[in-house]
Amino acid sequence: MSRYLSDFGRGTPVVSAPVRSTASIVAIICAIASFVMSSQGRGLWALLLALVAVGAGLIGGARALSPRVSGGILSILAVILGVIAILFALIAVVF
Repeated sequence: MSRYLSDFGRGTPVVSAPVRSTASIVAIICAIASFVMSSQGRGLWALLLALVAVGAGLIGGARALSPRVSGGILSILAVILGVIAILFALIAVVF
């Protein structure tokens, strides 16, 4: 639920819109960057970015529990992409 803020000039309530979690957006970007690094043969960087993606996705999911922050589905997607990216990065490191 959004919080009501009073508009001092008119006296009508204003509803604040929910904000997307920055952590979940960072997690998606890191997961995509991890796939790119894996395809270029930079397995350790890919693994590091994938771990950051999972961590940021978990932080974004925790922040999405607040009613003022949306992006819970983005966080779940980021964690799933991060786990898949970890698998790809491990394959890139080994081969």
